Amino acid sequence: MGKIFERELKGILSANEDVLSRVTKTCDTQERVGYLRIRENPFMVIRAAGSLGVDLVAIRDGMSFPIEVKSSTADVMRFSRSEKLMIQAEDMISDCQRVNLVPLYAYRFKGHRGDAWRMFTLDMGDLDMNIYSGIPKIVYERLPKVKFSKTGNFIMRWKDGWPLSKFIDLTTALAGKRCQTVRSNFEAENEKRT
Repeated sequence: MGKIFERELKGILSANEDVLSRVTKTCDTQERVGYLRIRENPFMVIRAAGSLGVDLVAIRDGMSFPIEVKSSTADVMRFSRSEKLMIQAEDMISDCQRVNLVPLYAYRFKGHRGDAWRMFTLDMGDLDMNIYSGIPKIVYERLPKVKFSKTGNFIMRWKDGWPLSKFIDLTTALAGKRCQTVRSNFEAENEKRT
């Protein structure tokens, strides 16, 4: 069942028209506009084969986001239900710290009308956040972190996550500004040469 939602998220982030049409049917106007902004600058999305610790990698304009996809009919995802989930999250933190990437969790609330996806990141601990710059830093700072339960296990509450439509809107707007800046700098360099 999880692979269905991996494919759905891949379709959304890569601006697949059929997927966008299907997932925005029950969205309100603001959510729909957020989703459809992905058409301006879609991600290249790679699905991982097997269980490599992440399900998808979304790449665009100097951004790379490893994404773990979770889905549930419950609005709370408790990682304590499986030791594998805890190990997977800890490994994701370690791997992303090593290569300076912002890890993402995408949580799909099954049966929810409207924007059913929520985005989270993992708290990277005492890692020097100055290693993140530009768009990844803004994304890391804005996204809610996966919390810890009283017993020290990871827990995601769907209502605390950031709607995917807002994530798309933010990253598309930031990528557009970055492209404009790069273009302006390139044009300024060319003027200096002539």
